[in-house]
This record gives sequence, structure tokens and C-alpha cells, in this order.
Amino acid sequence: MIETLKKIVSPRMLSMLLMGYSAGLPLLLIGSTLQAWMTDEGVDLTSIGMVSLIGFPYVIKFLWAPLLDRYKLPLFSRRKGWMFLFQILIVISILCLSFTDPRTNLTLVCFWAFLIALFSSSQDVVLDAYRREILPDEELGLGSSLYVTGYRLAMLVSGAFALYLADQIPWKDVYLWLSAFMLPSILFTFLSPTESDNIPVPQSLKSAVVGPLKDFFTRKGAWIILLFILFYKVGDSMASNMTTPFILDIGYTKTDIAGVAKTFGMIATILGGILGGAMMLKLNMRLSLIFFGILQAVSTLGFSILPSLPVSFTSLAIVIAFENLASGMGTAAYSAYMASLTNKQFTATQYALLTALMGIPRVILSSPTGWMAKVMGWEFFFVACTLFAVPGLILLLAVFKLDKPVKKATI
Repeated sequence: MIETLKKIVSPRMLSMLLMGYSAGLPLLLIGSTLQAWMTDEGVDLTSIGMVSLIGFPYVIKFLWAPLLDRYKLPLFSRRKGWMFLFQILIVISILCLSFTDPRTNLTLVCFWAFLIALFSSSQDVVLDAYRREILPDEELGLGSSLYVTGYRLAMLVSGAFALYLADQIPWKDVYLWLSAFMLPSILFTFLSPTESDNIPVPQSLKSAVVGPLKDFFTRKGAWIILLFILFYKVGDSMASNMTTPFILDIGYTKTDIAGVAKTFGMIATILGGILGGAMMLKLNMRLSLIFFGILQAVSTLGFSILPSLPVSFTSLAIVIAFENLASGMGTAAYSAYMASLTNKQFTATQYALLTALMGIPRVILSSPTGWMAKVMGWEFFFVACTLFAVPGLILLLAVFKLDKPVKKATI
């Protein structure tokens, strides 16, 4: 336990927590927080709905990831130089956004919000690469969980806290404060450990584009690995997509959702990520993936029991806590495994491609869940979500047979 705590408070791990904060802060301020601002200013619902398109750079960030693998800025190391630049650009863009008015110049609001998304998604590419290059394989689980913890804490700042501020001060001042909250990221980058200079760099842009694909797809079982990444969290994603309407439909209130599903649930997710990361210091990657994957599937079954129970804050809290705890643990192992797959020469590009694939279950495969719940009923819907986790676990067994060994931590 003492050795684990020492690892958590080490400079490398603290930098993972702080870098997660840097990545998480911009997300909601161009999403639900911006939509709240637009609503207060009387912008029509059609325009508010279209705001989601501002986040498109997050979907296609792999297109310019090779540039970040290939080129190095004069300042700092290859990764820290890009991090420093994008963080400054994010701060400037948030500052400029604060001086706009959605009611009188919506186009300018969208322009600055789009730039925030562009610079933030680019920062994500570099931060993912930096995390892979700064951490040894046995620390990827804990490092990834602390990164996600920082990410979620930052979302509380740019989401819940920003909305609280908006009830006290004008929206312009809220975004001025958010630009100030982003400033520490620049200091985090300055103080964070520097990645090794011994990592080879692609010698041409063509190599940076073609090399990552060639490197990955010439590996034994590449397609099995990709299918596993696609299916590992399908059941979890499908269940999560319908959690809010399900809770409301069976008799709980929006206050219950705010208090349990959102606040309490997020705390459970954060604790799950930290617990999962700490356990991965003792378990190898394979055991972590299979154990956490089974736990994810079993926790989904809890929702199928809720409709048959009396409406109870305690029942809801137990089911939500278990599901979010298991999901946090699974995400820690999942993120660490994807990071372990990357070649350090092409980290930014390969990780950007893998995370794009990871988003498919959340965006596309979860889209028919409303129809499924309507046809099946809630109980059978969540049973089905549990069964959808099985292909990922079967593919995991196939992944186990591949040649690449997985190191076990020694502490």
C-alpha cells in the first residue's frame, strides 16, 4: 500500500493528473456550458442544437496527428513544445470568446468556439502521446486512471461550477474566469517531466503518415486487436446511453439524477479509475482487462433489477455506484491497453486512430438503444446490454494468444 501511494504522488503521476485537467477543461465550455449561455441569451433551439458540430475536430484529430509526430517546435521537447503552444492558443481563444455575444454575433461565437475545439483536440493528441512516452508499461494503468480523474475534475469546473458562477455574474465574466482556470496548464507543462530524447522521430511527413499504419497492420492479429477495441465497452456504452431516461421513467426525479447519477456517480467513476489503476500495479494487463470487463458486464445487470424494486434513493445509489465504479476500472485498463499498443515513434497518430475507433460504440452503436428499450422493455434491454459485452470478452481471449507479452508490475 505504501509503495502504491508513493507511485501515486510521484512527479510522473502528478503530472498525469494535471495534464488530465488541461485536457478536460475546454470540453464542456464549448458544449453544454456554451449552450446554457446561448439559451440565456435567447438563441433559437435549432442554432443551439447545431453547436454540437463545433466539436467535430475531436472526431477527425487523427488527420493532423502525423504532423505532431513528425515536427518539433524550437521550444521544449517534441511533446512539451506542442502542449505549450496549444495551451496558450486555448487560453487566448477562451478569452476572445468571452468578449462575444451570442445574441448579436452568433457567427463570431461559433468561430472562437471552433478554434477552442481545434486547439483542444490537438492538445489531446499530444497529451495522449506524452502519457505513453513518459510512463513505463507497468504504470500505464495508474497513469491513465489519474489522467481521467483530472479530466473529470476539470469538467466539473467548466460544467457545474461555471453554471453556478453564471447565476452570480454575467456570462462574459464566467468565460474570463474559465480562461484564467486554463492558465495553470501552462505552468503544469513547464514543470512536468520531459520525455526521453532517445525516441526515434519519423524522418519525413510521408513516413509519419504511412509508418503508423504499416507498423500496426503488419503485427500479428492486428484486426483481432481492433475488433476487441471496438467491442470491449459496447455493452457499457449502450447501457450508459439510456441511463437518464430509464431512471426518470421508473419514477425517480431529476433531483435524484443530479444527486446520485451525476454527482455521486461521477465520484464513483473517479474512485473506480484510481482503484483500477492501483490494482493494475499488482495485476498484469491481461488479468485486469478480463476481470474489469466481467465486472462491467455484471454491474449492468443491476439496472435490470431496479424496475422491480420500490423507488428508493438507496437502491439507486447502490446500482449507480457499482456500475460507475466498474466502468471507471474498465476504462483505466482499456486506456492503458491502447496506450501499450502504440509504437513510441508514432504515438500521437496511432493513439488518435485507436481512440477514434473507441468512440464508435458511444456514437454509432449506441444509437438504436432507444428503440431497443421500447421494444424489449427496460429489464430485458439491460440484460441484452450485458450480453453485448460477451463478444468483447471472447475477443480478449483471442488477443491473449497473440505473441506480444504483457509485463507484470514489480513493486
